[in-house]
Amino acid sequence: MISKITEGVRVSIETNYQQEYSSPMQAHYVFTYRIQIENYSEQTVKLLRRHWFIYDSNGLMREVEGEGVVGQQPILEPGDSHEYVSGCNLKTEMGKMRGSYLMERLVDGKQFTVIIPEFMLIAPFKLN
Repeated sequence: MISKITEGVRVSIETNYQQEYSSPMQAHYVFTYRIQIENYSEQTVKLLRRHWFIYDSNGLMREVEGEGVVGQQPILEPGDSHEYVSGCNLKTEMGKMRGSYLMERLVDGKQFTVIIPEFMLIAPFKLN
């Protein structure tokens, strides 16, 4: 599991290769990732937006930006956590992702960026 804390908000990621949805013969590799967001700060925060950079090992990069995560803009009280699962597809058996969340402190409306640490997406057969 990869984790990073920014301004009291911890982001942890686990990844999985989805063999049943992938088709290596057609250069289609599907991965899921589980993200846990934990609020270790003393303020209630709200996740407003996400911003992703997704890289295939052939140099192709995609950028994805939008409101919330999987249709939600979770509010986390101090000590709360929020977990969700999402996915992406690559054209290669290896790649990586990194990004950020735009968060807001509800007490004063101050917005801040939480870093999503870079993590690898690797089909297990590539590790042999």
